[in-house]
Amino acid sequence: MDTVTSSQNPFIKYLGKLKNRRFREREGKFLIEGARFVEEALKSGWPVESLICSGDFQESGRWAGIAAAAQRLAIRVIPVTGKLMKELASTETPQGVMALCGMKSWRVEDILNGRPGRGEGRNTLVVVADGVSDPGNLGTIIRSADAFGADGAVLTRGTVDPYNSKALRSTMGSVFHIPVVGGADPAEIYRGLSDKGVALLVGVPEGGVPVSRLDLSGPLALVVGSEAEGPSRELHSLPHEKATIPMPGGAESLNAAVAASIMLYEAARQRA
Repeated sequence: MDTVTSSQNPFIKYLGKLKNRRFREREGKFLIEGARFVEEALKSGWPVESLICSGDFQESGRWAGIAAAAQRLAIRVIPVTGKLMKELASTETPQGVMALCGMKSWRVEDILNGRPGRGEGRNTLVVVADGVSDPGNLGTIIRSADAFGADGAVLTRGTVDPYNSKALRSTMGSVFHIPVVGGADPAEIYRGLSDKGVALLVGVPEGGVPVSRLDLSGPLALVVGSEAEGPSRELHSLPHEKATIPMPGGAESLNAAVAASIMLYEAARQRA
């Protein structure tokens, strides 16, 4: 295929519109960029529709493997100029390769059915991001959920878009490994988890039980609230436990992603 050179090309204009959340959600598509991220998407079997690459990247050592995977999976390759690549990219120094991906329609039931490969008899572990507004925090929470063996992540309404470019980069590819359910109604998700015997554990800066003293080995939903306001009020009418991370140092608090990661580690340690 000839190299695309014009920003007025219909396909290039379409890709540019994907920077808008509403357009992404309407189309069910999103962009990823960078060699490692593209390789991870291809390896995971994610629905990749097109690869977009610049001439410079096609001369790099990593292109051969990506091109071979694209050919094997019948994914079209769209060559573009370096100038167009910079216009499309969300990073200041793009590597020269991007992919147009389709979104997966995960449901909470998919998470409760268990993560493949975790073995029989393992209890559910879910992360609920309730109003988390920082994309870097959300991406790190998803990455930690993947690292510590959670079955998936549920994002309530008001949580930042997981397909935001910064959130995606912060997942470091983990978004392709575990189900991420977005736009959930807080009342419905909390009631649904509670009805299925999944305990609700909320991380709070102070006043909770030290996390290491809690039994986290049973079916568990770890709730991470808004950085500014904590979890939504829909949670408070249901039975839940509050957990605090002891901090003997001088810092007043931890950010949402760090706190979630510590509690996920503790859950994984107990389950081991």
